[in-house]
Amino acid sequence: MTGYAAGETTVHNTIAGISQVTRALRKTGRPVVLVPTMGALHAGHLELVEAAKTLPRAVVVVSIFVNPLQFGEGEDFDAYPRALDEDVEKLRAAGVELVFAPSANEMYPNGFRTTVAPGPLADELEGATRPGHFAGALTVVNKLFNITNCTDAVFGEKDYQQLALMQQMVTDLNMPVQLHGVPVIREADGLAMSSRNRYLSETDREVAVTLSAALTAGAFVGDRGAAAVLETARGVLDSRPEVDVDYLELRAANLAELSDYEFSGAAGELEARLLVAARVGTTRLIDNVGVILGAPRPDSVAGGVAGSAALGRESAEIASAALAAAGFDGELTEEEAAELAVLQDKVRKAREARLADEASRENLKNAGFGEDKQ
Repeated sequence: MTGYAAGETTVHNTIAGISQVTRALRKTGRPVVLVPTMGALHAGHLELVEAAKTLPRAVVVVSIFVNPLQFGEGEDFDAYPRALDEDVEKLRAAGVELVFAPSANEMYPNGFRTTVAPGPLADELEGATRPGHFAGALTVVNKLFNITNCTDAVFGEKDYQQLALMQQMVTDLNMPVQLHGVPVIREADGLAMSSRNRYLSETDREVAVTLSAALTAGAFVGDRGAAAVLETARGVLDSRPEVDVDYLELRAANLAELSDYEFSGAAGELEARLLVAARVGTTRLIDNVGVILGAPRPDSVAGGVAGSAALGRESAEIASAALAAAGFDGELTEEEAAELAVLQDKVRKAREARLADEASRENLKNAGFGEDKQ
């Protein structure tokens, strides 16, 4: 097959070339898995490639294209790092067989005439400060889906809003493509991997860890409710004035706004997403983390509730079994259960305080917390 050799890396620069190859591969029953990138590849991108390779019999196509349509006025399109030769070598070492690296003229020979309208979500969060960004991102990915004839596509969750909008587009336009999200890939100190990290000075690099530290701290208190999550994360960010916060928001997993009912925790456990964008030095960074918002734990004390209801059925059964093993027969009385529930709540709070302290030392030390300053 012209333009493809199993086990080797072939680079295509034309739409006609890559389309012909992927159409032929699809006819053989091979799934084509697209990993869209803008190049300047780092370990996070290569994790996406590894995820793509796990699909049975998959042929992985990595696109490398710095898309001008998703850069707004004053953004870093011209300065965005480009290292095609290095990127291809990394992909060759990773076992990628097809690379699509077109020029802007190849992708937009007639200019930016027809684009995807991504809807209201594109004007929020990132879209509020980068108007038109998501229209450009969805337009180019739509084109890449069609050009590569892909069956699947892999995206990193670091650009969580982008992933949500991509899924919206696929669902709303009935596209025959399955999307796969890969959790945020982080450096050893917690900083989310990004091509823009190379812009950070040594000092800024240390400060940038505050973003992931704030998210970690916020997620840690998810069972206490949405307000506690935001307050905790905000406290970490506010402790480093060098971090110029654009937004810190807690949304539902689909990025819908949390309603007052959901916000109160009355709806029980809820999957949410805590997102932050901030500028450190001259570099704008984004990050996010999943959060489980929960109603009060079933074994915690609720005001005015006593006995087994306050203790929780599972905890009451465990306590009764422990008493029986110690030679005390009979069920717990309401008074005994209530006293045990109070003690259990004290133990829980003490444990949370200890874990929070340990998490602070471990996760926040690189952000400069818990250290004596001279």
